[in-house]
Order: sequence, then C-alpha cells, then structure tokens
Amino acid sequence: METINIILSQVVAFMWGLPLVILLVGGGLFFVFHSGFKPYLYLKHALDITLGKVQDEDRAKSQGDVSHFQALMLALSGTLGLGNISGVAVAITLGGAGAIFWMWVTALVGVATKFYTASLAIKYRGYDRNGHLQGGPMYVIREGLGKKWLPLAWLFSIGAMFGALPIFQINQLVQVLRDFIAIPQGLATTSEHFTFDLAAGLILFALITSIVMGKLSRIAAVTSRVVPFMVALYLVMTLYVLATHIEHIPSSLLAIFSGAFNGDSVAGGFVGTVILIGVQRGAFSNEAGIGTESLAHGAAKTNEPIREGLVATLGPIVDTLIVCTCTALAILTTGVLDLNSPGSGLTGVSLTAQAFDQNIPVVGGYLLTLVVFFLSTSTVLTFWYYGGKCAHFLFGPKFEKVYVWFYLTLIVVGAVTSFSIVINVIDIMYATMAIPTMISTLLLAPKVKQAAKEYFDRLAADKKALEQGQEQI
Repeated sequence: METINIILSQVVAFMWGLPLVILLVGGGLFFVFHSGFKPYLYLKHALDITLGKVQDEDRAKSQGDVSHFQALMLALSGTLGLGNISGVAVAITLGGAGAIFWMWVTALVGVATKFYTASLAIKYRGYDRNGHLQGGPMYVIREGLGKKWLPLAWLFSIGAMFGALPIFQINQLVQVLRDFIAIPQGLATTSEHFTFDLAAGLILFALITSIVMGKLSRIAAVTSRVVPFMVALYLVMTLYVLATHIEHIPSSLLAIFSGAFNGDSVAGGFVGTVILIGVQRGAFSNEAGIGTESLAHGAAKTNEPIREGLVATLGPIVDTLIVCTCTALAILTTGVLDLNSPGSGLTGVSLTAQAFDQNIPVVGGYLLTLVVFFLSTSTVLTFWYYGGKCAHFLFGPKFEKVYVWFYLTLIVVGAVTSFSIVINVIDIMYATMAIPTMISTLLLAPKVKQAAKEYFDRLAADKKALEQGQEQI
C-alpha cells in the first residue's frame, strides 16, 4: 500500500504541475476579462433568478428537470461538503495558512469560470441514448465542438466516473464518527478500528442505496432541504467559535496573506508549492473548471443559458469565500493545528472537528459530526448522479446500472481505505476532468459572450421600458 501511495503521489505531482495551474487560474482570468466582469456586476440578478423572482418568458416550454434553486443546491451539495471542512484542513496542514489565499483566488476567478461552464451546459445540451435531454461537459463537447472532439468528452467522462466515487466523503465521515463517537464510547481504539469502520460503511451503504434508488427527483428534494440547513448550522457554529477567539482573527488573516507569498510552511520552502496546494484544494472545494457542477446546472428547467450561468456564479462565493474561510479561521484562531503533533493522528476532518470540540462545550464535536454526516451523504448522492450520467454517455444505460452498484460498493471500500490513497486518487481524477472542461470552455467562450450580450441587452431594454411605463403612470 505504501508503494501504491508513493506512485499515486508522483502522478498527482505531475498532473497538478504548472500547466494545469495556468489552465485553471489563467483560464479563469481570461473569462473574467472576456466577460467584461458581467458575472460580478449581476450578482443580485443571479440571486433573484435563484430565488424564483425572475422567470423564463415561456416557462411551460422550458426544458430540464429541476428549478434554478434545486440545480444550485444540487451543485452545492457536490461542492459544499468535506472539501470545505476536510479540504481546508488538508490545505493548511500541507501548505500552511497561505494556501487559503490561493483558494480565495481560485474562487474569485471561479465565479467567471462557472458562468461560462454552466451557460454552455444549457446552451449545448444533448440527448442521451434513451432520448433524454442532458447537460454536462461531455455533451457540450459533442454538441458544441463536434464529433472530432469526442476524445475530450470521453476523457472527462472517465475522470468523472472515478472522481465522483464516494471514497473521500465516506472515508472522512467514518473518520469523524470514529474519532468523536466510537473511540470515546469504547467502540473502537486508535490502533484497532477496522471492525467499526466496516460496520459504519455497511450502514451507510444501506442508507444511501435507499435514497439513490429514487434517482434525480428524490436527490434534488433531499439536497434542496438538507444543504441550506446544514450550511446555516455550520456557519452559526463557526461564528460562535470566532466570537470567542475574536482577538486572534487579525493575526490569522495576517498569516494567510503573509504565508501566501513565502514557502516557510512547506517542505523545501518553495512558494510555488503553497500556490499549488491552494489551487488544488480550491478546485476540490468549488469545482470551478472541473466540470462536475455543469452536470447539475445542465439539468435546470430553463431555455436561457445565461440565467443558469449567473445562478452558478453564486457557488464559489458560498462554498469557498464564505464556508471555507470560516473553516480556515476556526482552525487558525483556535490553535488546534499546534495540537496536531506527529503522534496525535489528527488529519483532514478530524483537525477541523477538534476546533469545534474544544471550543463549543459538550456538543461541539457532536454538532460537527451531524453537519459532516448530512453534507457528506448529500455529496455522495450528487456524485452518484454525476458518475452515472458519465457512465451512460460512454457505455449506455445497461452499464449505468452496473456502475451504480459499483459506486455503492465503493462506499464500504472508502470506509476502510487509507486517507492518503483516497486523496491522491481523487486529485488525479479531478485533473483528468479539468483538462477537457477548460479546453472546451475556452474554445466555446465566444458563444457565451455573444449569448450574454443578447441577454443583457434584453435585460437593459426591459428595464428601460419598465421605467418609462412608471413615468407615464
């Protein structure tokens, strides 16, 4: 296992090298300027669309399966999970506080990236082998670029099938259940916990299987209710911790900004490593440029690509700029990272859980366990949908059914697998998805810009007509 982990680490280092960082961050900066900053100027309009205050002119003829709000919640359930709780802890542990700054950078440029990818997911929807209309990077590539570009669509689909596997979410969920419930209750020990991990994996397998059989409509119903409540609870918990450590917030923010431009906290002292870790974990957090979120936004019930693109811009703001920042400050202000000595065994989600367990009396660890449980399981549900659609695209509906059971079986595997192997596999698959997503989006960017010009011109004309009508009254 150690040899496998070393090989995987080397593959991750190669795939997440400078070219991919340039593609994600540089591509995002291109979208920022190419869009004329429109995604940032129309954030209020994006919120109005999400909340249902703006309707398509002919909603009855709009194609799709879920509302704008449900599409955003579906996308957020894939990003608002352990990437924001465990991923932030991993970023700080590996890259120091400065890695958080580069997560912010990926989120800021990710607003523009998601505007483009989600707009394309609606503009270039295609029919699957069952004749159902679908969205996502593989359909964008096939419908927008043509069949000669299909190898890119296949590459994305393979990456998504394996990158969406539940091993990371389940691994971290079982870890927090073990550290904050099983071990204190004597159900497991730090050295012997395989039996508990396996039992937890089997229970989660049964629970998630019962929901997955309900397919997209049930998943959208679950995530649209669970995600907002869990995020609100997590933010309340974080604000309480920050309020009790308010005197440490300035120094924590200073550590983030100063650490972003020096490599003192990483092996070798190379600032490029800090940037790499921040971009890597930022991409894992908000998935901007990865393409998975387009699978959710492509299911929205609308014929207006730009409207769904605007809805998608809210994702990086919520999951990285707000939730990830709260997690980072909770870790930094409470000083739990100093407690993470080599012998403590605290990694990933357990490090974040320590901040709440030590600073919210009695219930802190249990509350975070509750949040992690619901966010991780909702992420697993959403990722099942992502992986299943990609399996269908590649091999058809019969293989999709096989993939579903393979996916569910990996719930048990994830519960008992090494965390380091899990994180390396996911990082490799995310890089595999990012390459075709960013290339296709860059090639089709002029189509989005043209559609955006037409949409915002109509919006301005409607606003002017409304103002003239009010003056006449």
